[in-house]
Amino acid sequence: MPDPIRIAVLGASGRMGRAIMRLALDDARFRLAGAWVRPGSVADGVDAATLLGRGTCGVRVASDLAAVIRAADVAIDFTRPATAVEAAGICAAEGRALVSGTTGLSSGDRATLERAADRIPVVWAPNMSVGVNLLLRALDEVARRLGEDYDAEIVEAHHRHKVDAPSGTALALGEVLARARGRELAELMDCGREGQTGERVPGRIGMHSLRGGEIVGEHDVRLIAAGEELRLGHTAFGRDAFAAGALRAAHWLQGREPGLYGMAEVLGF
Repeated sequence: MPDPIRIAVLGASGRMGRAIMRLALDDARFRLAGAWVRPGSVADGVDAATLLGRGTCGVRVASDLAAVIRAADVAIDFTRPATAVEAAGICAAEGRALVSGTTGLSSGDRATLERAADRIPVVWAPNMSVGVNLLLRALDEVARRLGEDYDAEIVEAHHRHKVDAPSGTALALGEVLARARGRELAELMDCGREGQTGERVPGRIGMHSLRGGEIVGEHDVRLIAAGEELRLGHTAFGRDAFAAGALRAAHWLQGREPGLYGMAEVLGF
């Protein structure tokens, strides 16, 4: 059996970080080698397993990002854009692979990931669940066969703590619809509606964000024509779906050439 893949989890005290660590500790293919938290976090210095309500695993949470990344073969990042950008630079300099599910990236942030991918293999995806990526593929198939007679509306819902809107997954769904219409999403997107908006403009893509409680993630695409409606959607019941996808991506990256990959490549379509 090959040696376990050493992973560093960035954002270890967060919801996604904990989910990834829990699955990794129970999976013989991986060895938790590092766990990063922001400086000043109460988790700094704590054994990573204790964050999960377990005993100990011998890996202490740390706030030195470079040291945590150097200890691993691949870093798994679910943090904020500034940290994701810094992590990409460190991974490129240290020759470590990177899996990132951080959303809210600017065009400049994306450019930084692309530069890092010139030197190391990187998987970036706004959503790493298998189900969501199958939804994106199915929507692409459907959208290419529908005309602008079908009005497109995307509704997403997340927990009250999420800081970016629309969600990265909703934007990815919108990009699929826009591509099918030969346009860029920025040209077609209407985020919410207010006041005297007038009649709906054909070809526009409506985008609506709900925030509340502890909703893990819900995405619904409604394609509405005069005589019928087609709905495609996905509901996450827990974060394990995303965590399992991130670990699948980390495993897939082993031995890959430098490049910027998505979950489509990881899943083989």
